[in-house]
Formats: sequence, C-alpha cells, structure tokens
Amino acid sequence: MFSFTAHPYPKSESFKEIFVSSLGAGAAVYLFLIIFQPFGTENFQHPYKFVLLFPYCIIFGTAFLMANLITSRFSNWNIGLELLKITFILCMGSVLSYFYNSLFLSHVKLDIVNYFYMFLYTLAVGIPISIIYILSRYIYLKNIHEKKARDISQHLPVSPPAERQNLLKITAQNTELIINENDFLFVQSMENYCTFYFLENNSLQKALIRISLTNVLQQIETGSVKKCHRSYIVNLGRVKKLKGNAQGYKLILPEIDFEIPVSRSFIPSIIPQLQKQNL
Repeated sequence: MFSFTAHPYPKSESFKEIFVSSLGAGAAVYLFLIIFQPFGTENFQHPYKFVLLFPYCIIFGTAFLMANLITSRFSNWNIGLELLKITFILCMGSVLSYFYNSLFLSHVKLDIVNYFYMFLYTLAVGIPISIIYILSRYIYLKNIHEKKARDISQHLPVSPPAERQNLLKITAQNTELIINENDFLFVQSMENYCTFYFLENNSLQKALIRISLTNVLQQIETGSVKKCHRSYIVNLGRVKKLKGNAQGYKLILPEIDFEIPVSRSFIPSIIPQLQKQNL
C-alpha cells in the first residue's frame, strides 16, 4: 500500500490549469450539495436555499486553488502527496464552511464539538470520493501514456539521420560552443548555468556555460532540437525510447544513464514530433 502511494502522479503546472480545476472543484461541491443534500441540508428551508449554498462552492474552490498554488512548487509529486493535499483541502474547507454555517445560516454559537462532528463527516464523504477519483485518473493516464509510448518507441529510428550536418552555435559573453546537430544530445539548465551534453568522437562530453535556457533555445532550436521541460532542451533525433507513466512521458537516450522528463505543457509539441520520425 505504502509503495503504491509513492507512484508518480500528475499535478497542475500552470496557473490557468490550476484556476480552471479550482472552478471545477467548487462547482462539483455545489452540485453535490444540491443533489445529495448532506450535512442536514435537506432540512434547511429557505426561499433562496440554493443561493445560500453557493458560498460553499467558493469556499472549497478557494481552498483547492490555494492548495494547488502551494504544491505547484514541489517536484516529484506522487499519489501519497496528492492524498495529503486533498486532506488539507477538506480540512480547510470544513473550517471555513463551519464558520459560514454557524455565523450566517444557523446563527448558533461556535462549538468545537459540533465542528469536530462536521469535520469527521466531511472526511467520511470527501476521502472515499477523492480516492476513487485519484486512482481512476492515475490508472487512465498511466494506461494511455504507456500505450502511446510503446507504439512510438517501436518505430523510432535506430540511428540518427547521417545527412544532418547542421551546426549549432551557442554564444554567451566570451564563450562560443559549436556542435554538430547530429552529435548534440541535450541541455540541462540549473539556475543561471546550462550544461551541454554532446558526442565528440563517439565519446560523451559536457560543457558548462553561464547562459539561460531561453537564450539557448533562441540560438539552437530546430525541427528536432526542442524544449521539453522547463529545465531541458533535447535533440529528438537522438531519442531511442519513450517511457510513459501517469505524469506523462520520459525520453530515453542510450548515451546517458537517466531519463529526460517531458512536461505536460510540452506534450502537444514533443509527441507529434516523435511520431513524425516514425514516417
């Protein structure tokens, strides 16, 4: 069980994605309250009942937004961390909901025992639904990405095209690096420095240059040399295998002993390019 929670899990990467998913989470809570009417909602009678229930949508949508903005800075996200995030959202939402219900709807005195019961009820309803959603999404994305990765990997060329003799020229301050595109592997960025990986006489070489990844991309981007992650630019012509999981894809180059990640925001540009190499 604990090993399963360590499996990678996708998280929102852009503010737009976080904001849209927060709106969806708030709307889902609102629909749940209207349809199933839990927490004694069925006994609440008011001519504007559905209007008064709408703030719960805002409360849980805001909690979802805040939690995702905080966790967006974390790397190596997994199922266990996603469950902790959902628990945090439920805790925050239950606290704000209790204050809203007690002060504006029920007009009752705040009581820790009443809140505790509401908190347990929120967890009892929210945790099972969240687990079903997380596992269903994990299995679906994992199967989709693994299948596509297998299909593409089977048709990737064994060796890069020999006729490609384009020279990649990188200039930064007093440094200049020239690499044959056919020998270029990838660039890894770390703060204000970039490490260039390339082949020289069939031997792996590295060059560290003080330059931003954005500047590098402007100088060397071609049909095969593409940015695939906020920290990586890769020569897709050198990719020999594609690996898929719930988070997305990993690029495998035989010359190195680690996998290069593909951010979900770059999947629409990287995967079609790899598929073109199959033709």
